[in-house]
Amino acid sequence: MIAARKEAKLTQANLAKSLKKPQSFVAKYENGERRLDLIEFLLAARAIGVDPCDIIRQIEQELSNTSCEEKV
Repeated sequence: MIAARKEAKLTQANLAKSLKKPQSFVAKYENGERRLDLIEFLLAARAIGVDPCDIIRQIEQELSNTSCEEKV
């Protein structure tokens, strides 16, 4: 999500304004202090202008790579 936000040339403050949330909302999920629920994730992806399925595929790939490394 961070890379997608930066690629869209949005600051945390810009994204937060689009989501009608405080900037700290974006900062906390980007820093791992909180997780997004499904609706929040979809709204954030829409505000960034990315396909949420692409982000999910990327996360799945990263999880698969991590799982394989842990097995070795």
